[in-house]
Amino acid sequence: MTGFAAIVRRDLRLALRQGSDSTMVVMFFVLTCVLFPFGVGPEPNILARIAPGVIWVAALLASMLALERLFLADYEDGSLELLATAPPPLEFVVAAKILAHWLTTGLPLLIATPLLAILLNLPSEGFQVLIATLLLGTPTLSLIGAIGAALILGARRGGVLLSLLVLPLYIPVLIFGVGAVDAVIGGFPARTHVLVLSGILAVALPLAPFAAAAALRQALE
Repeated sequence: MTGFAAIVRRDLRLALRQGSDSTMVVMFFVLTCVLFPFGVGPEPNILARIAPGVIWVAALLASMLALERLFLADYEDGSLELLATAPPPLEFVVAAKILAHWLTTGLPLLIATPLLAILLNLPSEGFQVLIATLLLGTPTLSLIGAIGAALILGARRGGVLLSLLVLPLYIPVLIFGVGAVDAVIGGFPARTHVLVLSGILAVALPLAPFAAAAALRQALE
């Protein structure tokens, strides 16, 4: 666990030192949500109807922006080979990097979400469920995305290939995340949607680090 925490701290320091990736993710998320009222008009009922989908799609796309560099920087400077041969198992290294990725991308998206929900006229009863589903869904996006980032490591046009790999896997998270908020706004319970999101996270949490680590070993051979 000491090695795990050290890798998380290392990646957080690098992210804070560079700053560009995290800022780019948040700005993309905010600008995407802000542009929708200009595109569909300022009608409050229309904005309220599309608000959950807009926020979720924007969060999904924003979380993908920094995925390509999740392992790429360490791969290019040789640090990844050192991490792979270090005492902590590579799966622990991958899990630490995924956690750092979520803290620098997913967490800022959660912080920005309430203001954007107000901008898009999201009904008040949907606020808590929106935050809860994003709290469950954004770590899942990082876990699934880490597998894609490991698979495209060293490939040409990796960003395009990464999108093709992970977007189909993101669809269930998007459907149940938006569905939970729509259910609450419509006066229906969101328990089923939240349980499905929790189940997806519970499956991805142990499996994604092992799958990504296997892909990294293949890339390093």
